[in-house]
Amino acid sequence: MPRDLILGTAGHIDHGKTSLVKALTGIDCDRLPEEKARGITIDIGFATLNLGDYRLGIVDVPGHERFIKNMLAGATGIDLAVLVIAADDSVMPQTREHLEILKLLGLRYGLIALTKCDLVDETTREVVELEIHELVRGSFLESAPIVRTSAQTGEGIPELKAAILEVCRHVQTRTSKEWFRMAIDRSFIVQGHGTVVTGSVTAGTLRIGDETEWLPRRELVRVRTLQNHDRAVEEVHRGMRAAINLAGVPHEEVVRGQELATPGYLLPSRVLTLRLHCLDDVRRPIKHRAAVRFHLGTSEIMGTISLLDCDTVEPGQWGMAQIFLERPSMATWGQPFVVRDPSAAHTLGGGQVLQPTAKKIRRRHLEFLERIERLWTGSTEERVLTVAWFGGFAGFTLADIVRGTDVGPHEGQELLDSLRERGNLVEIATGHARRLLLHCDMVKELEERILQALGRLHEQFPLMSTHDRQKLQSHLDYVGDDSLVHATVDRLLQHRRLVGDLRRIGRADFKPQLSANQRKLKDKLVAAFQEARFQPPEPASFAGQAGGNAASIKDLLELCVAEGYLVPIAGDLFLHADAEAEMRKLIGARLAASSALPVAEIRDLLGTTRKYAVPLCEYLDRIGLTRREGDLRVLASKQQ
Repeated sequence: MPRDLILGTAGHIDHGKTSLVKALTGIDCDRLPEEKARGITIDIGFATLNLGDYRLGIVDVPGHERFIKNMLAGATGIDLAVLVIAADDSVMPQTREHLEILKLLGLRYGLIALTKCDLVDETTREVVELEIHELVRGSFLESAPIVRTSAQTGEGIPELKAAILEVCRHVQTRTSKEWFRMAIDRSFIVQGHGTVVTGSVTAGTLRIGDETEWLPRRELVRVRTLQNHDRAVEEVHRGMRAAINLAGVPHEEVVRGQELATPGYLLPSRVLTLRLHCLDDVRRPIKHRAAVRFHLGTSEIMGTISLLDCDTVEPGQWGMAQIFLERPSMATWGQPFVVRDPSAAHTLGGGQVLQPTAKKIRRRHLEFLERIERLWTGSTEERVLTVAWFGGFAGFTLADIVRGTDVGPHEGQELLDSLRERGNLVEIATGHARRLLLHCDMVKELEERILQALGRLHEQFPLMSTHDRQKLQSHLDYVGDDSLVHATVDRLLQHRRLVGDLRRIGRADFKPQLSANQRKLKDKLVAAFQEARFQPPEPASFAGQAGGNAASIKDLLELCVAEGYLVPIAGDLFLHADAEAEMRKLIGARLAASSALPVAEIRDLLGTTRKYAVPLCEYLDRIGLTRREGDLRVLASKQQ
């Protein structure tokens, strides 16, 4: 099977791009009536060229400065470019601008076609070629061949095809399996079939019958049929032009700039973190809070630049920035973008996306800037760890790694498994079969915050060795995930840095600090409840014996519960732990011998009064020993 690649044209208006494509392919890319009438290309057009081992989808772009946004949409996903320069006109403004755009888009392969050679003499051709060499010095086209052509006479067309074929042989291919992605550049209706969208497939494979995600709407849509340059195909893959017939999609709701992708792969975002370059020849630097037109994929969105490490990016310089967009966009790590001025008169610069989905970063925040720098300069493993770190307490998924580091899903999963085994990543079970993957620093930070929160509670209540879990939770609401906090508490209990149970917890290194008088009062409380058995005293009754420690009675009772001396029954009602165990034993034995007991018999069995018998019976119901049936109590273990 021939390898599929996408070739794009570039160059100034009226330099013969469309005529050259027609001479190469026999296809006229000007499809709009206005283009035919005016004799200029307004929007992107398409053709196909078979070169034996390579099958090229050609994207012909307009050269007029007013249609640069269309040129940018067409340049998305191209693998190689032909820079077209007319021999009778030489290098012109949009020649330079298109070349700068191709450089900003990260293109690495291409060649130069010198057109209209039949209109000039040999000396002029040589002078123009010198000007071209000067133009492309230092760019990806510096060593590219310049092929002399004429669409009118056919001069150089076979040589141009041969040169294109030679460039194709050098275009590298990605070997890892990828998820599907295609930016939409146009749509139309086919009678009897419905909406068809077209674009250049930049990653992965899509087959008939597949479900794909329509973004930024985040709706799942089904693929009815597929075409590649008017021929029906079963699948489309990276390097192909694709026409995709979608089921149930209203044509009027499809716009250029939307995307189709494997479900879950891309996330719409209004905030992106960028590596931003200002072009050498712009008149003014890019300033903090500058309004720009942001070109990404086939989309053009107004946005505001926020510079993170400087106040201006001077011509020829780089900076780190965030962009805040009026509408959400979809991106992946390393994806090139271009920024133009609000009036769309000049290209200001461009760069690469570092964070496809980002939160606002405070300017000159050193730790954040260092980590963002690692997204560009670090290894793949460092990028994965950085994406994990920025995931914070919310954690991250394989899709976040694929989107945020430009690795394939298989390679991404292998990296995650390796980093988890080495302890760089931690998996926490948060209930309901949900497992959260976090950077180890996030787990350590949350553990420290839990310990600090408990430390403050211990400082506030120095007599209490444990505190209610829900009370701790209220101090950590900002984490935004109660189940994660509870799971991390369990992790600390397992590592013996905390003590407690499902209801109450405390720091393992904390011991209540009791004065001599408080210790005596605590001993009196325990003795009084032990002696009273099933008619326990009320806490207020100890106020006279407490003296100056009356305010500590409640805390001392909680301490007695935490240390296992007392058991809370209801409100201010407590039983000594021995009495509670005896009560369960007595009631359990009697109910095993009898079918049911009224409250009065339970009262008499315990030698108490109704005042205590009713809450004691309700407590036994709560702990699952008994079950109420009308006015009687039966063993909960007995079948209903």
